Amino acid sequence: MYAPAVGTVRTITVTELTSSLDAHVSRHGLERCAIATDGDGTLWSGDIGEDFFEALLREGRVSDVARAPLAREAEAEGIDATGDAVAIAQRIHAAYHAGTFPEERVCEIMTWAFAGWSRVELDRFAASVIEAVGLRARLHGEALRVIAWARERGVMTCLVSASPRAIVEAAARLVGIDLAHVTSATELCDDGGVVRAACDLPIPYGEGKVTRLRAIVGERALVAAFGDNAFDVAMLSQAAVPVAIRPKPRLLARAGEVPDLVVLERVTSA
Repeated sequence: MYAPAVGTVRTITVTELTSSLDAHVSRHGLERCAIATDGDGTLWSGDIGEDFFEALLREGRVSDVARAPLAREAEAEGIDATGDAVAIAQRIHAAYHAGTFPEERVCEIMTWAFAGWSRVELDRFAASVIEAVGLRARLHGEALRVIAWARERGVMTCLVSASPRAIVEAAARLVGIDLAHVTSATELCDDGGVVRAACDLPIPYGEGKVTRLRAIVGERALVAAFGDNAFDVAMLSQAAVPVAIRPKPRLLARAGEVPDLVVLERVTSA
C-alpha cells in the first residue's frame, strides 16, 4: 500500500523502494548495477559546500592568489570588485543568496576560492568543518537505509555533488561511500599540490552530473537515482527508478520531466 502523494508525485516507503530495486538488480545482476545520489539536501540537510565556503570567509583565509579571478567574476555580474579577496568573495556570496549570481558558477568559485592552499590543508579544513557543523546529526535516515541496502548487496553507490571535493569526500567517509565512487566540484592543483584558481569542468551540476556519473558507472544499469532539487533532474531522468528525497518545490515543479518520479517517505533515524 503506497503512502500519500506529495502534490502529484506518489510517496513510497523505504521497504517498497528496496523491494523494487531488488527486482531490478535481479534482472541485471549485481555487477551490472549502480545507484547514484546527490548530497546536499538529499543525503543530509543543508548545503555543505556553503558551510565550507562560509567557514573560509569567517576565518578570513581567502588568499591573495584568488583575488584577481574573484574580481573578474564579480565584475562580470556588476558586483563591486574593490577591496581584498575576502571582501570580494563575501559580495559574491551575498549576491548568490540574493538570487543575482549564477548558482553553477558560485559552486565553481566555492571550489577554487581556496587557491593558494595545499591539498593537505584543504582536506584537514574540510574534516574540521564536517565536525563543526554536526553533519552526522543532519543525515537523512531514509537515505542511509537505502545506502545500507546497497552495501549489503554489493551494489555500487555513487555520490554526485556540485559541492567542493574536499568537503564532499569528508562527508562520504562519514556516510560510508567509497571515495572511488564520488564525483564533485574538484580543484585543480599545481605540481606541488597547491590549489590553483580553477576547477575541473564540467562540475557535477545539471547535465554535468550525468557526464561525471557516467565516467564512474560505465555501462552499468543505473537502477536508481536520488535528488532533491531542480538541478538533479538530468541525473534522475537517467534512472530506472528516479527518487526524490525531501524534495524542494523547484524539483516538484519539474516532476513532469522525470517519468515515474517518486518521493521517498521520511525516516527519522537510520
